[in-house]
Amino acid sequence: MTVTTDVKHRGRGPALTRLKGRWIEDWRPEDEEFWANGGAKVARRNLICSIFSEHIGFSVWTLWSVLVLFLGPAYGIDPAGKFMLTAVPALVGSVLRVPYTFAVARFGGRNWTIVSASLLLIPSVLAAFMIKPGVSYSTLVILAAIAGVGGGNFASSMANINAFYPQRLKGWALGINAGGGNLGVAVVQLVGLLVLATAGKGHPGYVAGLYIPFIVVAALASALYMDNLSQARNDKHAMRDVAKDPHTWIMSVLYIGTFGSFIGFGFAFGQVLQVQFKSDFATPIDAAYLTFLGPLLGSFIRPVGGWLADRVGGAKVTFWNFVAMAVAAGLVLTASAQKSLGLFLTGFILLFVFSGLGNGSTYKMIPAIFRAKAQLGVANGGDPDQAEHEARRLAGALIGIAGAIGAFGGVLVNMAFRQSFLTYKTGDGAYIAFIAFYALCFALTWVVYLRTHSRKLVGV
Repeated sequence: MTVTTDVKHRGRGPALTRLKGRWIEDWRPEDEEFWANGGAKVARRNLICSIFSEHIGFSVWTLWSVLVLFLGPAYGIDPAGKFMLTAVPALVGSVLRVPYTFAVARFGGRNWTIVSASLLLIPSVLAAFMIKPGVSYSTLVILAAIAGVGGGNFASSMANINAFYPQRLKGWALGINAGGGNLGVAVVQLVGLLVLATAGKGHPGYVAGLYIPFIVVAALASALYMDNLSQARNDKHAMRDVAKDPHTWIMSVLYIGTFGSFIGFGFAFGQVLQVQFKSDFATPIDAAYLTFLGPLLGSFIRPVGGWLADRVGGAKVTFWNFVAMAVAAGLVLTASAQKSLGLFLTGFILLFVFSGLGNGSTYKMIPAIFRAKAQLGVANGGDPDQAEHEARRLAGALIGIAGAIGAFGGVLVNMAFRQSFLTYKTGDGAYIAFIAFYALCFALTWVVYLRTHSRKLVGV
């Protein structure tokens, strides 16, 4: 390819070197002069486009959390069947996150965002025209599975933005990118509420149809305003290398507790309300009025988790956040036993808030872990540039793995609810399981990242 240079690098300050086709060859976000002289502006433009595309992806991914509210008696589906319809896209989305992370390195962040945004048209168009009384349950399962493509967008978006921003701003950048994406979970609830309130529960296809023009806009904006980083084309063995690191699996468990909870509750909350507190709601629209608040607050607070982690450390924020999640789950369990809708809503909204906060802090921990390991290598005589490159390479790979495994937590949440309602006719069994898992997470965070010991990583 022919190289074009905006500013000559040698002897005249920082450079922003581009290749044809919106490829940037030289990207040095840790260089403060480079960052101030154009780097920050480019990163911000890519972040804005990434947030919008990821936001639409999340909405399409969680589309079925709303569509199941439209599936009344005419569809002949029991609560267990509906929980299965929300578990399927969560499963497909979690599986797709690994290849979506590879896609950024293989095709470029801009190029893959165009493709991944365009793919969202398939589940949206199919759902818009095919969901109606008389459709078979197997067809609905297939349609729900196809919606899982929206779940992959998060992994590619986060891996891409991670490469654009310097270490000191990663918590904020990754937090706001993910928070804007997560907001799609709340917005699709509001879209569903709008359709229920205006067209009624006989038109589920309208919910999917409303997203079609926004998907087109997302693909066009990515094509016009985003960039690819040639440095993001790291070696093909990053996933293999990072899989050998024990921190990969520790962070994946923690991410199940934060993101897995958020996306799982986002899929399941409306159904849980309708099943467990059926007598409190005359129509599905009454429950829909309450389902968007938790995802909304959880999405907005996610950047705060990254911001706090930047200042006091990701491990500290994550530890106390899991303690708070265990307490909130205990509150939900108490409310369930007392059949108190008000207390139940309070506890669940707190779970959404703390899961969103923890999303930001755990993602901040990922680059911080490899940054700390790189600094140890430099202190022992290693090359600083090579250590920095290795830290970025492994952090990007871990984002893909943790994102995929964390998303699988959404499947576990829905299956836990399904089994609990089948066995106990309430969600109590699931709430007890959540409390136990959050206790495991805060204990793990303390033992590995906060307790003083010889192998502790400083600065995580």
